[in-house]
Amino acid sequence: MIRFISKYPLSLIVIATILFLSLFNPPQTKLDEIRNFDKIAHLCMYGGLELVIWIEYLRHHSNLNWIKILFLGIIAPILLGGLMEIAQMTLTKERSGDWADLLADAVGVVIGTIIGYFAIRTVFKKKNSTSSPRS
Repeated sequence: MIRFISKYPLSLIVIATILFLSLFNPPQTKLDEIRNFDKIAHLCMYGGLELVIWIEYLRHHSNLNWIKILFLGIIAPILLGGLMEIAQMTLTKERSGDWADLLADAVGVVIGTIIGYFAIRTVFKKKNSTSSPRS
């Protein structure tokens, strides 16, 4: 467990932030007037989480383990989104669960996965190939 925490500290901080933001009562702002702004926020939170997971995963692993990526990097964040919707519905008075929010979470995870795989992975490949000694 300590090893996991030491490999993924930023991911765990983002998860803690998502937990907090999902369960506190946000103040009313002018952003509330923007139609579906909360869906954009969900997409960004879970897409951002996915990008952080990819960065930390690629920092510690040279090869991709798609089973780990599938379960810990894709399914787990989507389940977190679902659990947060249930928690909002059952544990708070001011918030409500919303299937559209869960869909936005899932879309964020998918977009983060695509960016992580193609962009971040490419950066790490280039970094590793330039830092390795040549014979």
